[in-house]
Amino acid sequence: MDYIIPEDFLYSEKHEWVKIEDKIATVGITDFAQKELGDIVYVEPPQINQKVEFMKICGTIESVKSVSDLYSPVEGLVINVNQEVLNNPEKINEDPYKYWIFQVELKNLEKYKQNLMFHEKYKEFIGK
Repeated sequence: MDYIIPEDFLYSEKHEWVKIEDKIATVGITDFAQKELGDIVYVEPPQINQKVEFMKICGTIESVKSVSDLYSPVEGLVINVNQEVLNNPEKINEDPYKYWIFQVELKNLEKYKQNLMFHEKYKEFIGK
């Protein structure tokens, strides 16, 4: 199976993606994750003003197959959640990179870059 893996994102071993602009990290799940989950029916993101920690559970994603933990690929304060995804979680299946889940104001950007994967390494990680 072919997976979409944008070059300008970073990826975690738990299949979250992060796009960093200035000190804001936008987070979602990868194409690989959404295909593994199947039809997504519910997303429980972290709350606005919640502190998230690197690779700690911060929410859940429910599909017709299972419930999976959502991990934060960065550390900081949640400043936004995507209401469109909360109201229509199936949008993640349509385009997991357009329909992000939450945004974080970052504390230490460099700390995460060494613990996350660029697209080529993530491709190898998922075996593609």
